[in-house]
Amino acid sequence: MVRHEEYEYLLERSRRFYETALLQIDREFYDLAAFSLEQSLQLYLKACLLKLGADYPRTHSVRRLLELIYEITKHNSVKKLLNKFSVELGSLEDAYITSRYVSRSYSLEEIKRLKETVDGVINIVRETIG
Repeated sequence: MVRHEEYEYLLERSRRFYETALLQIDREFYDLAAFSLEQSLQLYLKACLLKLGADYPRTHSVRRLLELIYEITKHNSVKKLLNKFSVELGSLEDAYITSRYVSRSYSLEEIKRLKETVDGVINIVRETIG
């Protein structure tokens, strides 16, 4: 798969995971929604790294992916995201791990915060890298 095709593929998968999260929220499947939100953001950030001409690492850490975007762009708005959403980004990373190994439930309020975080990060990164 060439770089542009992989970029488009990751964006489409990110969109699908986001839409899946919305359906899961409606059905009150909050644990699955947390996982889907994490996957959506992770794939979006990996697509952005490709767009910036970088290879993305084999990591599930959305914080690490954001750090790499900051290292490439040097945009303070990306650095601010890491500080502003540090707890929420950590919760998203935990959602990835707990979805596989540990039973964890989420409240509607937690999911709303995670969704707002994903929305905020995607919007700022989109504005930053175009």
